Amino acid sequence: MPRPLISVVTPCYNEEDNVEELHRRIAAQFATMPEYDYEHIYIDNASVDATVERIKALAASDRRIKLIVNTRNFGHIRSPMHAILQARGEAVITMASDLQDPPELISEFVRQWKAGFPVVAGVKPRSEETPLMFLVRRLYYRTIGRISEVRQIQNFTGFGLYAREVIETLRRIGDPYPYFRGLIAELGYRHAEVPYVQPQRKRGITKNNFYTLYDIAMLGITSHSKLPLRLATMGGFALSALSLFTALLYLGLKLLYWNEFSLGLAPILIGSFFFASVQLFFIGLLGEYIAAIHTQILHRPLVVERERVNLEPMENPPRSENR
Repeated sequence: MPRPLISVVTPCYNEEDNVEELHRRIAAQFATMPEYDYEHIYIDNASVDATVERIKALAASDRRIKLIVNTRNFGHIRSPMHAILQARGEAVITMASDLQDPPELISEFVRQWKAGFPVVAGVKPRSEETPLMFLVRRLYYRTIGRISEVRQIQNFTGFGLYAREVIETLRRIGDPYPYFRGLIAELGYRHAEVPYVQPQRKRGITKNNFYTLYDIAMLGITSHSKLPLRLATMGGFALSALSLFTALLYLGLKLLYWNEFSLGLAPILIGSFFFASVQLFFIGLLGEYIAAIHTQILHRPLVVERERVNLEPMENPPRSENR
């Protein structure tokens, strides 16, 4: 009787110093669970170091190691989703390649899955990363949790286990640019939370920068909350009322103290710059929502593959998987 298959999905980009240790630690976990078979799918975003060569060397000695190499860097949102949709396992585990998602939690993820939870989320209430960065992340997660229309999983980055039924639901949704952790919360499946302390990155450098962090932050807001747009509307009403009140106040003062009261340029300049900045802010916010709509209607594939190793060719073109 075939053993149940569990898929592990790992996106990577320039992680030559980490992929081999990650493989060893994942293999060690499954060695303690002989009742399961597994596949480990690396998806590489066109690394420029030796990441691909090292994964190919692993795949040559173990057919459970599989590799997808993208034609270019498609980003940290689209590439992982594509790999998830290629996984064949009854459950799919996603984890980063930087070793900050501990593979040692796999056995606990599987235990919770067998206990009946379709989603098992790794949550990090504490982290060994830079305190300021961890504080910023926590504040962002709390903000998203407050303004979102559905309850979010706090301190959840996407590291976790997802049953086959969850993966098939994601496939049917076909979001071409998903805010993954928010989408999981949106689906509403019962979930278990497994806390862990996120370790520091030991080798290599983070691939996140201000733009990528800003991109995913705005994606989370635009995907799961209409509150900013409604604040813009309410702010417009409030500022209109304030402007009218100020105009009437100045008119009254001028009529009462015609010779003594001088308007001056300062209030005009301050008011002009203030209202211009408020307008620019909300125009930019509206632009983020329009950009999100634009991304949804482009109908582009999640990624374009350059090659596969130890994986069967796709039966359909990539576009069919996200539409």
